[in-house]
Amino acid sequence: MRRPNPQPSPPPASDDPDALTDVDDAEPEQGPAVTPAGEPEPGSQVAVVVDDAAAGMRLDQFLVRTLPGRSRSFLARAIEKSAVRVDGVVERAAHKLRAGACVRFTVPEPPRAGPVAEEIPLVFLHVDDSIAVVDKPPGMVVHPAKGNWKGTLAGALKWHLGGAAGEGLSTAGGPTRPGIVHRLDRDTSGVIIVARSEESHHALARQFEQRTVEKTYLAITQGTPRFDRDEINLPIGIHPYQREKMAIRDGHSTSREAVTRFEVVERFRTAALIRVAPRTGRTHQIRVHLAAIGCPVLCDGLYSGRSRIDSGFPGPPAPGAAVTEPLLGRQALHAARLVVDHPRTGERLTFEAAFPADMQRVLDALRSA
Repeated sequence: MRRPNPQPSPPPASDDPDALTDVDDAEPEQGPAVTPAGEPEPGSQVAVVVDDAAAGMRLDQFLVRTLPGRSRSFLARAIEKSAVRVDGVVERAAHKLRAGACVRFTVPEPPRAGPVAEEIPLVFLHVDDSIAVVDKPPGMVVHPAKGNWKGTLAGALKWHLGGAAGEGLSTAGGPTRPGIVHRLDRDTSGVIIVARSEESHHALARQFEQRTVEKTYLAITQGTPRFDRDEINLPIGIHPYQREKMAIRDGHSTSREAVTRFEVVERFRTAALIRVAPRTGRTHQIRVHLAAIGCPVLCDGLYSGRSRIDSGFPGPPAPGAAVTEPLLGRQALHAARLVVDHPRTGERLTFEAAFPADMQRVLDALRSA
């Protein structure tokens, strides 16, 4: 097992008061701490000093008390998105507060009622009364979020499976996530399982939590791994100054254990096709771990430095060549296989999604080089 030792991240380069910091003992931000009168407007900055009565209270419970119009689960998601700081430090929902601490946060937008059913074609690998399994195309966001309210998998599922009263999908994940048990990044294609009842949702969620679900991905990497088989065991947390990214972070309040195993399927001069089996399910885990060993996922705009592969790859474009459609315009990552116990029958099931055409074109170019 190999643990790369990346260089420490530089401090935040932004003057944004909400920019994250990797200094755990950061000084509290300056400014008056005021207790809001009534419910503040979404997007506004709120600072609250913890009184003696709230000492020892969990952070999420404290926010529920401070914002009575918001549920604990909704505010917990705001905490996970680093919208909350205690004395200048991002903390977990279970963090116990001390009297006199200053809690600052950006009031989140209220949750939407749910996605609108949209007639979007989907490839179903399996459908029954308990579950549905979809081969998600690249470019599709799984559930609605800021900037992505339409064209989501959740909206398409609602049209295909929701029924007249929406009874065909689980509501355990909340109104904006009908049926959604786990996620794939927008530009990752492949197998995703959906719950059609609350019982199925909870049974599947337990399997993901207990790590009995087997997930296998195929990735084309930029660069070649040193070893044919390896395990990457590096904690992942929120990037210190780029909010859209995750990073290798050890000992930070947002850090979580992350383990990824991989094996090389085919090697090329400047790339490789690898099979990846994540043992944990952290945000961007495969992408961050492969970048940490110097082999980021090809065409991963966040972690590889390039967001498109043009015709002529793997060589440079020919001088004066006309601009054409890219050979690949998204990260070369595909959820190829999912093995799970059926939530009602207990039968062990395997679902596989065919290798996508755009990644196949890249492999063909590499093999012919």
